[in-house]
Amino acid sequence: MAAKAQGHRQIAPDATRIRRWIDGERPRPPVPALLAAVLADTVGQTLTPGDLGLTATGPVLDSIQVPLLTEAAAQTLAGWAQMDLFMNRRDTLKLAVGAPLILAAERMLGGTARALNPDLKGFDADTVTALEEVTSFFTKADASKGGGLYRSAIVAQLSEVARRIQDGVPGSLRTRVFSATADLAALAGWVSHDSGRYGTAQRYWSYGVYAASEAGKRDRGVEIVTRMSHQMIYLGRPDDALGLLGVAAAQANMPAVKALVASQTGRVHAALGDERQAEMHLGDADELLADHLGNDVPEWIEYFDAAEHAGARAVSARDLAGLGLGHRSASGHFEEALSMRKPGFERVRVMDQVGLAAALFDEGEAERGAEAAQQALDDAARVDSTLVTSRLNTLLDAARPYETATVDEVRARAKDLATARPTTIAA
Repeated sequence: MAAKAQGHRQIAPDATRIRRWIDGERPRPPVPALLAAVLADTVGQTLTPGDLGLTATGPVLDSIQVPLLTEAAAQTLAGWAQMDLFMNRRDTLKLAVGAPLILAAERMLGGTARALNPDLKGFDADTVTALEEVTSFFTKADASKGGGLYRSAIVAQLSEVARRIQDGVPGSLRTRVFSATADLAALAGWVSHDSGRYGTAQRYWSYGVYAASEAGKRDRGVEIVTRMSHQMIYLGRPDDALGLLGVAAAQANMPAVKALVASQTGRVHAALGDERQAEMHLGDADELLADHLGNDVPEWIEYFDAAEHAGARAVSARDLAGLGLGHRSASGHFEEALSMRKPGFERVRVMDQVGLAAALFDEGEAERGAEAAQQALDDAARVDSTLVTSRLNTLLDAARPYETATVDEVRARAKDLATARPTTIAA
């Protein structure tokens, strides 16, 4: 009817043709625009052909935007995973920055989707339980040893999940499926970031935010946006990090998530040299942590605790000291973080150890710095992480003024380890 009303009398699809569209066939114009208009009226929100996955070239793999229909979104995710696994486009994916990045995060946090596939045959209860268990395993392995060894397996698992979502998700399992998928996509993004695949990480995170919205877990999506902001800090774009954290702060509801956002925001202000704003936000996180963050802290946010916040304070103190600001040594904060770190978080513990050694060098404690560095390097050799390597580069910078045999040995070991897992970006 819509086609005839616009003068397209040659368009008269039957049930077979519509089934082909649902299964992935892409109709020629003007059908995509007509379908978008008809479905927009049905669901009560604006839709584009891209939201339906009906663009002429298929999923737009070089964008981080996710379509707002369940099957089309899963098709886009599958495209990203297949590109990642088989085309090795590590350096060609465009990184979203500035306004497009901030607006995409805002859209994904607020988006809702509708499913078209009536078959509902992609998941059963046992399959979802298996997905939850394997995601938990990979999450613990990443925190312990870094994600380099497991990244391909995590992406392959995410690709299989995307295929099953296109087959259909029963209503009774929808929250569990998309909650587990959000966790898996967040992890795929993190291990990709930790492997230096920054554009790829953005795409998995964007689907994670979308999946969290599908599951009705807004705070889960907010936590993933803080990961995107962490990447922007890492890549030297603090203004973009603040933009993302502003979106996150507006949506955060859970005390633990609010504390995470405040801690991260304080860290960014410190990097920008705004000591007053840094202390205000870091202090907000202190207060929330002092209230113990409530009784039911979900597993996906359990990593953010007093130790993690102390690590943020340590990096903030380091950045402020580098600008001639701040009133407490970074080494004291790193020591505090290390004293509170729980078992199973070896990567971040190593990052604290390297950070402590670098801070001691910066503070004129060359002998203590060298001693701390030797222990840190022993442990860093057992973790596959470019985040750790970037801290090694910070250590090398801090050790540069000292010309002693002990410090020369530290420098040689740090250079060898950094060369084995190269990165040129400081964290």
